[in-house]
Amino acid sequence: MHIDHIGIAVKDIKAATETYSKILNASPTKTEVVESEKVETVFFEAGESKVELLGPTSTDSVIAKYVAKKGEGLHHVAFEVDDIHSELDRLREEGFTVLNDKPKDGADNKLVAFVHPKDNHGVLVELCQTKK
Repeated sequence: MHIDHIGIAVKDIKAATETYSKILNASPTKTEVVESEKVETVFFEAGESKVELLGPTSTDSVIAKYVAKKGEGLHHVAFEVDDIHSELDRLREEGFTVLNDKPKDGADNKLVAFVHPKDNHGVLVELCQTKK
């Protein structure tokens, strides 16, 4: 297991992309809209991990609601796993609140599932597995 990416919720994806291009002194490596989540994602390489900017494509998206409630900033930490199904089962057995019954399609060719922040000292944890 390793950190795949850090997700950052933003109001304005274009402005945030410009900011992070300057901070990281790099251009984005991938941009993708995830229609089911009503979110636009922009990825930057950061060593062995990535930074994912998350911008809403609709006022009723999860990210728009998150930014309205908590403001811009850290949204989640994503850990790449080899077998997302067994990791979800293991975490449930450990007593964690898994927010997804089963993994769903996410950005960057990944299956994803989330663990509630109340169980993780206030941090939303994403598990992800590259689709084969």
